Amino acid sequence: MAMKFTRIAAACALALAVLATADAVAQSTEGHPEWPGAGQLFVGTNYQPFDRSGREQIERDIQRMKQAGMKVVRMGDLAWDAFEPSEGKFDFRLFDWIMDRMQAAGLKVIVDIPGQPAPIWLHKKYPGVDIVTERGERLDPVERYMDDTSDPDYRRLLVRLADTMTKRYAKHPALFAIGYNNESGNGMVSYSEADRKRFIGWLQRKYGSVAALNKAWASQRWSRHLNTWDEVRLPYIEGPGPYERYLDMRRFWSDQTVEVLELLEAVRKKNTPDKPAISNLWDSAGRKGFDMLATYRKFVSYGAMGFYPGDPLSAGFEATMMRAGMKSPIWFNEFTAGGPGYYGTPGRSRMWAHFGLLMGAQAVMPWTWHSHHGGEEQALFGLIDHDDRPSWKLDEFATVAKEFATLEKLGFPRLQEPKVAIAYAFDNIIATNLPKEGMNNTVRPYVNPGYMKQAHNAYEPLFKDNVDVAVIHVGHEDLSRYKLVIVPGLYLLDAASTANLRKFVAEGGTVIMTAQSAKVNDNNQWHDTPLPGGLTDVFGLRTNAFYNAGTLQTTIDGTEVKAELGAYEVLEPSTAEVLASFANLDGKTPAITVNRFGKGRAIYVATAAHPQLMRPLYRQLYASLGIGPGPATPDGVYARVVDGRTLYVNTTGEPKEVVIQGAMSGVLTGKRWQDVLRLEPLGVDLLEK
Repeated sequence: MAMKFTRIAAACALALAVLATADAVAQSTEGHPEWPGAGQLFVGTNYQPFDRSGREQIERDIQRMKQAGMKVVRMGDLAWDAFEPSEGKFDFRLFDWIMDRMQAAGLKVIVDIPGQPAPIWLHKKYPGVDIVTERGERLDPVERYMDDTSDPDYRRLLVRLADTMTKRYAKHPALFAIGYNNESGNGMVSYSEADRKRFIGWLQRKYGSVAALNKAWASQRWSRHLNTWDEVRLPYIEGPGPYERYLDMRRFWSDQTVEVLELLEAVRKKNTPDKPAISNLWDSAGRKGFDMLATYRKFVSYGAMGFYPGDPLSAGFEATMMRAGMKSPIWFNEFTAGGPGYYGTPGRSRMWAHFGLLMGAQAVMPWTWHSHHGGEEQALFGLIDHDDRPSWKLDEFATVAKEFATLEKLGFPRLQEPKVAIAYAFDNIIATNLPKEGMNNTVRPYVNPGYMKQAHNAYEPLFKDNVDVAVIHVGHEDLSRYKLVIVPGLYLLDAASTANLRKFVAEGGTVIMTAQSAKVNDNNQWHDTPLPGGLTDVFGLRTNAFYNAGTLQTTIDGTEVKAELGAYEVLEPSTAEVLASFANLDGKTPAITVNRFGKGRAIYVATAAHPQLMRPLYRQLYASLGIGPGPATPDGVYARVVDGRTLYVNTTGEPKEVVIQGAMSGVLTGKRWQDVLRLEPLGVDLLEK
C-alpha cells in the first residue's frame, strides 16, 4: 500500500511540475519560422515502420514517399511497446535511424505519443488500467483503446513516455509537430471501484455537498435520495437513466480525456514549445467522446481529425466542427485513401483533398502508407499493396501533391473568417441521445429528430450557398466575431451559452433558434420558467405547447414552403412580431417570429430546422447582415473564391456544368472555358481570368 501511495504521489508531483513549467512558456508558437501557415500545403502519409520487414524496406518506403512529393509523415502512434518493450526499458534505435533517414530525404515528421493502446505489460502489472464493465466484469485488452485512462499508474507512465520521447527528439531537424494518443475520445468507460471513487471526487468538486447533488439529480423522485457520498454509483452506459446522473457520468468521462490531453500538452510546452500540437482527435466517438469545443484551447494548436467522408454535407459539417473557433487551418491527420470498399474509387481521394481545401484544410495524410497484413485492419489497402508494390493510389496522391504545390502559391490554405456560426455542445449531444433503455415516450417528441439532424439541416442551405460557417460552443467563444448565430435544437442550452447569446443579441447580433431548444437546464432538468429557458424576453415570446401536424405550409419573403416539418411549437408572442404564419392551420399560427432586443434581433422558428424552411429565411437575412453567398453552383458542386480565383469541386459521379462569367482559364486542367465550366465526375478546377 505504501509503495502504491508513493507511485501516485510521484505521478501527481511530476504532473504538477510539468504544468507549472508549461505556465511559464509562451502560449503561441506562431512566431516560430517553421510554423505551418499561409502559403504551405502538405501531402503526407501515416506510417507504421514497426510493421515493416527491415531497414531495406523502410528505406524503399521513404524514397517512394519523397518521389511522390510528400512533405510530412505521421508516425509513432499505436506503438507504445515498440518504444518501451518493458517498464522503464526504452529502445529508440530503429526510430532514431528512421528519423535520420526522413531528414535526409527532406521529410518532416509528426511524432505521435502512442498512449493508446497501452502495452500488455502495463495491463499485467497495473490492473487498474483494465476496463471493468457496468456488470463488474474485468475485460482483457483484446482490442484497441481498452484502457482506463483515468488510472493514476497509466497517467504516470504515459507522462514519462511523452517526456522521454519529446526530450529525445526536441532538437531533431525532422521533427515537425507532436500528436497525442491517436483518436483521443474513442474507448470505453470503466466501472471499477477506483473509477467510482474518482467519480465521487469529481461530483464533490462540482457540487460541494450531498444536498446540492440531490437537487441536481432530482433524487426526490422514486426513492433515490442520497444520504452520503458513498451511496453514489456510476450510472450505466447502456441505460437506463435517470437523465441527470447519466449526463454527469458522461461529463466525468469527458473530463478524464481532457485531463490526459492537458498532461500531454504540458509536456510538449515544456520540451518542444516551438512545435505545434496536431493530434488526431475523435470527440464524436460513439462509445465515449469528449467535449472538445469547450476545451480545445487547452491542448490544440490546429484542428485535426481523421477524415473519412460519406457525403459532402456531413463531411463539411464535421470538418468545420473540428476547426472550432480557430482561425488556423484544418489538418486531416488521417485521410481517406480511396474508399469506400476495400480498394476504393480512382479520383475519389483527389476530389476529397480539394474539397478539404474549400473547408480550409492544409494537409491530407492518407491512412495508410502500406496495406496491413494482420491485426484489426488486415484487409485495409494502403498506398503500397500487400506484396510491396505501389498501387494506383500512390500515383493519385502524387498528383494531389503536385497540384497542392501549385495551389500553395495561389492563396492556399484558405484561411477563413466566417460570419455565421452554428451552436454545438457535447452536453446537448448526450441529452438528446440518451441510452435506449432510458428514453421514454414523454421525452421523444422534444428531442426527435435529435441535434445532429437539426444541425445538418440548418447547415445545408448555407453549405449549398457556399457560405463559410463556424461550428462552435456558444458559451465558450467571443460571439462578436459573427453576424449570425444559429441555435438548431439545442435541447440543453447551458447557463453560459444562454448568457452569451443574450449579450450577443443585445450588442447587435442576430440569432435564429429553432424548436426543441432551451428546454432543460445545465442539470438536464426542465426549466421551471417560461420557455425558451432564460431567453423569453430576448425572443419576446413563450412556447409551451406543441402539436404534430405533418405537412406544414408557410411563405417566407415570397417563397412558398411546403414540407414535412414534424411537430410545431405554439408560439405566444409578447413583444415579438410574426414574420411568417402557417397557411394550413386554423388562425394565423406563427411559424417564425422576430424580436428586437437591444441592438439586435432574435428569430424563433416554430419547427425543427428543415432546409426548405431555413434556406429562404437565411437568404432574406443575407443583405441586412452583410453576408454574401458564394459562387452559384449546381447540386453536388461546391466552390470558394480565393484571391480572385475560384476553386470548383464536383463531388458527384456525374459530369456537371457550371455557369461562369465570360472566358476563364483552368489552372489545374489547363483548359480555357467560355461561359460554362464542364467538370468531369469527381472533377476539380481552379479558374482565373
